[in-house]
Amino acid sequence: MKFFNIEKTSEGKARAGEIMTDHGKVQTPIFMPVGTVASVKTVHQRELKEDIKAQIILGNTYHLYLRPGMETMQEAGGLHKFMNWELPILTDSGGFQVFSLSGSRKMSEEGVKFKSHIDGSYHLFTPEKSMEIQRQIGADIFMAFDECVAYPSGYNQVKASMEMTHRWLKRCIDWNEKNPELYGHKQRFFPIVQGSTYSDLRKISAEVIAEAGAEGNAIGGLSVGEPEDELYRITDEVTDILPKDKPRYLMGVGTPWNILESIGLGIDMMDCVMPTRNARNAMLFTWQGVMNMKNEKWKQDFSPLDEFGTSFVDREYSKAYVRHLFVSKEYLGKQIASIHNLAFYLDLVKVAREHIIAGDFYQWKDSVVPILRQRL
Repeated sequence: MKFFNIEKTSEGKARAGEIMTDHGKVQTPIFMPVGTVASVKTVHQRELKEDIKAQIILGNTYHLYLRPGMETMQEAGGLHKFMNWELPILTDSGGFQVFSLSGSRKMSEEGVKFKSHIDGSYHLFTPEKSMEIQRQIGADIFMAFDECVAYPSGYNQVKASMEMTHRWLKRCIDWNEKNPELYGHKQRFFPIVQGSTYSDLRKISAEVIAEAGAEGNAIGGLSVGEPEDELYRITDEVTDILPKDKPRYLMGVGTPWNILESIGLGIDMMDCVMPTRNARNAMLFTWQGVMNMKNEKWKQDFSPLDEFGTSFVDREYSKAYVRHLFVSKEYLGKQIASIHNLAFYLDLVKVAREHIIAGDFYQWKDSVVPILRQRL
C-alpha cells in the first residue's frame, strides 16, 4: 500500500492527493481538527465523523503524557481505542508545548526538563522519550522531537536551535528503528523543518529533512507571530525543496485564507486550534466572511445560522438563537459554533480539492479569499 498518491497537480504547486493509513484514507489537501487531550473541545466523536466529516484528527503528546498518562493509554490499547475514534490520528511531538512553557523549562542537548502545568512535577522530554510516548499513543502519523523558537529570535539563536533539532532528528530515527509499533498498525514518521524566517536556515533545514527520507515532512516554527507575508514566503521556499512525492504538513495554520494560500504553495496538511478557540469566543467563519455572534445585529435575525453551511447546526438554529446563547453564556453556544467552524474548515479544503482537480484553483482562490476575510 503506497502511503501517498498525488491524483492531480494544478498549474502551480497546489495538488490533490490521498494518504493511506491502516485506519483509512485521507484526501488532501486536508485540515485536521485539534484534539489536544483526546478530545476536540465541545465536540462528540460522532459529530466529528458524521457532521464535520473530519478524516484525521490531531492528538498532543505533552498533554496525553501528563494526563491520562501512558499506563492508562497502553491499557486502553492506544489513543484510537481510548477515545473511540477509528479513523486516522496524527500526534505532535510535544516540542511546541514545551516551547510555550518558556518560564518553567530548561533546554539542553539531552532534551528539555519542564514543570507540569497540572501539578508542578518535573519531567524530562528527550527525543527518545517523545518517540516512546508517541509509540504508546499509537497515532498513524507522528512527529520528530524538535525545538520551536519564538518570533522574533536572533539569527545565531535560531541557527543553534535548528542544528540541535537536526541532531535530535537522528536520535528519533535511531530509536524508531530499534523499537517497533505496539498495536499492530503502521506508524509513519515526519521530521520537521525549522529555521524561523531566515531563508538560508530554512533552506539548510529543508535539505536535511528531505535527506532523512521519511514518508512525509512537516514545516514547523511558523504561525508564531510572524507577518502573513513571511509565513507565505517561507512556506513557498521550503516546499520548493521538500520532496514532491511526499505529503507536506504545515503545522499550526491557520485562518481560512491562510489555509487556501498555503494550499496554493504546495501544502497538503494543516491543523489549528483557531476554528474551535474562536468558536468558543463567538467568532464564526463562513463563505460570506467572519461573523461575531455577540453583535446586536443578529438579535432578531431568525434566518438559519449559515445558509451555505454543511452541518446540522447551520440549518437547525437561527442567528438570533445562537447570539442569545452567547450573550447568556450558555455552553450550547460554544458547542454549536465549534461544530459550525470545523464543518466549514473541512468544507473549505474539500472545495479547494475540487477546484484543484477541475484545474481552476488559483482563479477560484483569488476570488474567494477577499470574501472570506471580510467582517459581516
